[in-house]
Amino acid sequence: MKEKKEKDKKQPEDVQDGQPEIVTEAEGSELEKAQALAEDYKRKWYAVSAEYDNYRKRNSASVSKAYADGAAEAVLKLLPVADNFGYALDSASDEKTKAGIDKVIKSFNTILNSLGVEEIAISAGAPFNEDEMEAVMSLPCEDGEQPNTVKQVLKKGYRQGEKVIRFAQVTVTGE
Repeated sequence: MKEKKEKDKKQPEDVQDGQPEIVTEAEGSELEKAQALAEDYKRKWYAVSAEYDNYRKRNSASVSKAYADGAAEAVLKLLPVADNFGYALDSASDEKTKAGIDKVIKSFNTILNSLGVEEIAISAGAPFNEDEMEAVMSLPCEDGEQPNTVKQVLKKGYRQGEKVIRFAQVTVTGE
């Protein structure tokens, strides 16, 4: 008998006579509750993790768009300066003055290009495109002119990427 008692002492508490302890119904229901709770926490963690990842992506896109919009707004405010240099170049009579103004215009255009801003190329006789141009005046067609074509470019238009930041102001031929 002493041997059996010593054997019982050496075995783990949950194993008696080589058999695992039988889990009672109450203990089993607690285990199921704990597993269900763990599964619920796991689902919530995945949902919060996914929502945070979506927030981070939205925030990154929002910051990029705000930066691009701010740069476009700053460039838009500087474009009248470029227009004035163009008018000064057209009215300058001295070759040295024209060369100096031309250097300033080239520097300004280099800065615009570094910001991704480019001039919308429009010439007289081109068809009117309302996606890039604003018609400020309509003139009757002369001999050989097609209706709805550009007669004269009054102000240059500019775009940044695919977005037009200033529409070109033009006069167009009417019918």
